Amino acid sequence: VLVCSVLSGRRSRREAMAAAARGCRQARALLSTSTNSLRAGTARGYSSGGTAGAEWEVECVVVGAGVVGCAVARALAVSGREVLLVERHGAPGHETSSRNSEVIHAGIYYPPGSLKARLCVEGKRLLYEFCEENGVPHQRIGKLLVATNQREADSLEGIRRRAEQNGVCDLRPMSAGEVAEMEPELRCVAALHSPSTGIVDSHSFMMSLMAGMEAAGGTFAPYNRIVRAETGRGTNQGFDLLLEDVNSGERASIRTRYLVNSAGLQAQQVAAAIDGVPPAAVPRRFLARGCYFAANARLPFSRLIYPVPVDGGLGVHLTLDLGGGGRFGPDVEWVESIDYKVDPRRADAFYAAIRTYYPALPDDCLVPDYAGIRPKVTGPGEPAGDFVV
Repeated sequence: VLVCSVLSGRRSRREAMAAAARGCRQARALLSTSTNSLRAGTARGYSSGGTAGAEWEVECVVVGAGVVGCAVARALAVSGREVLLVERHGAPGHETSSRNSEVIHAGIYYPPGSLKARLCVEGKRLLYEFCEENGVPHQRIGKLLVATNQREADSLEGIRRRAEQNGVCDLRPMSAGEVAEMEPELRCVAALHSPSTGIVDSHSFMMSLMAGMEAAGGTFAPYNRIVRAETGRGTNQGFDLLLEDVNSGERASIRTRYLVNSAGLQAQQVAAAIDGVPPAAVPRRFLARGCYFAANARLPFSRLIYPVPVDGGLGVHLTLDLGGGGRFGPDVEWVESIDYKVDPRRADAFYAAIRTYYPALPDDCLVPDYAGIRPKVTGPGEPAGDFVV
């Protein structure tokens, strides 16, 4: 997430925001009828052209309606600010936010003091609270982190100590016998039990964030992208944005006081379009694709099962959804471009990895499900990077 803030000398218009919000809700209703182009909120009724002489003002613009963008937009709106949430797809969470394991992580693995550690541990607490208060489906299901050989078993104590440094003090070391009592079909030589790990319906979570934003007066503008952003001139500080409708190509200009780049996989591209962001401040992007395979039979587990982490990810693990279904993944494949195809031939490596801890996995049980792309700031063979804000 790249956050840029410049003070503005002009006040925005709540009347325009309210009208835009009404138009946005009407436009979003058309999604169910397969409308090809939405001109919600900002782009409605504007002429094309550059950013000189903004056609509309709004206090805050958030770029990217993944889970981070939705959460930021909601927080800004609830605090009383005018908010426009811009998204190039037709609905929130079309990319990384909907292509993951839907796990509420405990905060076990990350370097102590890192943003990942701090935000994961505090975010876990806040996320459980949010789900309870807003009726978002979730379950504190627990996780077993399993070692399938002595080398992996020797690493568990280091993982436990790191988790403790991060404030995760509820991990319990378990012997193979204790694990067998919990999960009879699971094979390992030792494990750590994480009772605070859970699962969440990510779609319901994002819809709840969106509902909170809109209830507080925020506006969602789907099918729009940022072409460029220029710092304001003279006394009118802020950012002059040029938006483009991804379907029609029509353009509109907006002036904003606060600009938040939460574009996920496209964050570097958006940053490069913002005048005044030095290229050296933008980390290089690395892409690590992860494929998932679903099980076509009910699995004999009641908890999440994770192997010891591997380079680039957390290993091919078992996650359960709120409906009781199971899926395995993600694996790690470093790629140069965004491609969500799942190659069925990758199933061979999945069978081999899964059977190290679940040897009774039936043949022909795995079917290609979906893939996600991890946006990373470090590449293969490098230590995992921290979040960059």
